[in-house]
Amino acid sequence: MSVTLSDIQAAAVRLKGHAVETPLVESPALNDRAGRRVLLKLETLQRVGAFKFRGAFNRLSQLDADQRPRGVVAFSSGNHAQGVALAARLLGMPALIVMPSDAPAVKVAATRGYGAEIRLYDRMTESREAIAAGIAAERGAVVVPAFDDPDIIAGQGTVGLELARQAEALGVRLAAAAAPISGGGLISGLSIALKAQSPETEIIGAEPAGYEDTRQSLAAGERVVIKPAGRTLCDALESPFPGEITFPIMRRNLAGVAVVTDAEVADAIRTAFAFLKLVVEPGGAAALAALLAGKIAGEGPIAIVLSGGNVDPELYARILSGEV
Repeated sequence: MSVTLSDIQAAAVRLKGHAVETPLVESPALNDRAGRRVLLKLETLQRVGAFKFRGAFNRLSQLDADQRPRGVVAFSSGNHAQGVALAARLLGMPALIVMPSDAPAVKVAATRGYGAEIRLYDRMTESREAIAAGIAAERGAVVVPAFDDPDIIAGQGTVGLELARQAEALGVRLAAAAAPISGGGLISGLSIALKAQSPETEIIGAEPAGYEDTRQSLAAGERVVIKPAGRTLCDALESPFPGEITFPIMRRNLAGVAVVTDAEVADAIRTAFAFLKLVVEPGGAAALAALLAGKIAGEGPIAIVLSGGNVDPELYARILSGEV
C-alpha cells in the first residue's frame, strides 16, 4: 500500500475549497535565535486547528453511498478526532470518536461541537482499538485510522505540496524540513511530496522524550513498540509505535529524528508566542523545539511545521508563565 505524489495531488483536488492553504511565515527574531533562515508552516491555522483535517476529509470524501449512512468511527486524543468529526459533518455522515478520559477538555469539547458522538475510555486499562472495532462491527461503520492509512497519509501530504510551492514562490531552496512524529502520517506524506519536488531537502522528525519509537525503530531497522514510563507534555504524540505503512516511508525518506524534552517544548511554545504571537500546542511545537534546542544540525533555510494549536487554556497559561 504505497503512497505516491499522484495520490497526494489527487488529495489536494478533493481538499480544494474545504481545507485552508495555510501560510508560510518568517520572523527575523526567530532567524537570529536559530542562526539560520526559518520558515514556519502554520497548520495551527488549519480547520480544527491542526493538519489532521486534511487526511480525515480525504479519507471520508471517498466513502461510497452505501457506507456514508452508517458513518465512521475513529480513536484519537484530540486532533484526529476533531478532523474526522468536522469532515463527517461537512459530508453529512455520523461519526463516533473513542477518546481517552484524560484528553484535553478543549479537544473533547471541540469534537462534540463538530457534532460527533464521543465514547470515553481509560487509556491505562482499555484498548481504544478494540472499542472502536466493536462499535464499527455493531453499526457497520468504517474505522478511520489516525495515521496508518494511504488516504490519510496522502491528505497530510498536501502540507508538503503547499510548502514546496510557497518556498519556491519566496525563492527559497530548503536545506531541510522538520515536523513532529506520532504515528508518522504527517511526516510520511510531507516527505513524499517534498522529496518528489526537492530531492536535496533533508526531512527531520521530532519526537518527545519517552516516546521516541520512530527513532528506535529506525535504529533497529524494524518497527519497535515502546513501553512508556510516563506521560509527556505532547499528548498528541504519544503513539508507542510507528505505523506499518508509515515506517517504510520514514525509513526511506527521513535523515534523522530529534528527541525533545518537555522543557524544550515549553520553551518553543513561549518563543512562538513571543516572536510571532502564535498559539501552538505542545505536540505541534516539537519540531520547533528541536531546532531551538540545537538538535537539528546543518545550515541553510529550514521549514518547520507547527502542526496544531489545540492547547488547554490552563496549561497554556502555565507554560507562558514559566510554571511548566
